[in-house]
Amino acid sequence: MKKNMLKKLSLLLTVMLALILTLTGCSQSNNNQSSRLDTRPNSTQSTINSASNSNAAAKATELEVCFGDEGKSFIMHLYDNDTAAAIARHVGTANWRLPIYHYNDYENWEVMQYYDIPSRYDIPSNPETITSEKAGEVYYSAPNRIVLFFGDAQVHGEYTKVGYFDYTQEFKTAVENNPVLEGWGNKIVLINSIN
Repeated sequence: MKKNMLKKLSLLLTVMLALILTLTGCSQSNNNQSSRLDTRPNSTQSTINSASNSNAAAKATELEVCFGDEGKSFIMHLYDNDTAAAIARHVGTANWRLPIYHYNDYENWEVMQYYDIPSRYDIPSNPETITSEKAGEVYYSAPNRIVLFFGDAQVHGEYTKVGYFDYTQEFKTAVENNPVLEGWGNKIVLINSIN
């Protein structure tokens, strides 16, 4: 009986010792984990870093544009305004492949085309009355439409300036000779971030 009692007491002490060591180990593990967590950025820092990345995309001053899936790329130089910055930011998160439309029944339609931007992108605008467009000029027209003039035009409209292309005969030819996609009935423009 005394032997049974010693075995039980020994077993109890062993279990208690194991429990104490386990709890001590957990406590040290939590402390180590806390110090590891302290070295990671907190949510405020992550937000700041995300904003910095977003600002870098927003500060892009150029975008790459191809007329057609196999077209040569041209550089669109962006103006320094909120509309151009929003477009650059959105293109920086997902390159755009947009259908091209023409204003077939609009004055000077033969020197302009427009690209509808998906409505999920929020783009601010500050339109002004434009009456004279130079070849290569790019505008934003609400709601969510980019307008490109690939020839000089006298058209009255409310547009926000976005940017411009260096106008060359090669540029004009690329825009005009952009092939219609089989099965689509319209052309495609690709807009990519350079950064």
